Amino acid sequence: MSNTPMAASPLTRAVLEIDEYASGLGWDQPARLFALVDTARLRTQEPALAAQLGLQDEPETTGLTPIEQDEVPTDRPLDEFLGTIAWPDAVVGCALTVERLMLPPSAEAQVPQGLSEAKLARWVAEHPERQEVRMTVAVLRDGTRDSAIRLREKDSPTEVLTGPDLVPGLAQALSVTFED
Repeated sequence: MSNTPMAASPLTRAVLEIDEYASGLGWDQPARLFALVDTARLRTQEPALAAQLGLQDEPETTGLTPIEQDEVPTDRPLDEFLGTIAWPDAVVGCALTVERLMLPPSAEAQVPQGLSEAKLARWVAEHPERQEVRMTVAVLRDGTRDSAIRLREKDSPTEVLTGPDLVPGLAQALSVTFED
């Protein structure tokens, strides 16, 4: 389905596939949660679902298939919602894509102290150096993680930054969904 590099790890390819999917939906989208399943296992154990997802003719025998879950609720904090998730054994990992405003490190010293969460969000939204970003973060049960960040002002597949430690807090929150 995607144009992700074949040399990348299966997790990186899944992250980039999700980023590409989210990019196709445009900006100003809600957070989206994905289960990651082993593609070969899915084809063997759930051939009808694999066919529905268009995986029956995929030549690759290894890889991860992202399966979008129900909507992420917008009426509660994301970390609180993630704390309610439990995955079945067939799910080998999960991913989340979410849009946020970010400031460059140079702006950290300017952040006023003692602001409520709402006032801080408003301050960041009004800051002249703010950047709109889409973050896609994925983790596997074994703790492996990867992420992709796309800036709205550089909305191009060639401008997507990837790496395992780009959004450590969100990666940790996703990892907790696999704890007993």
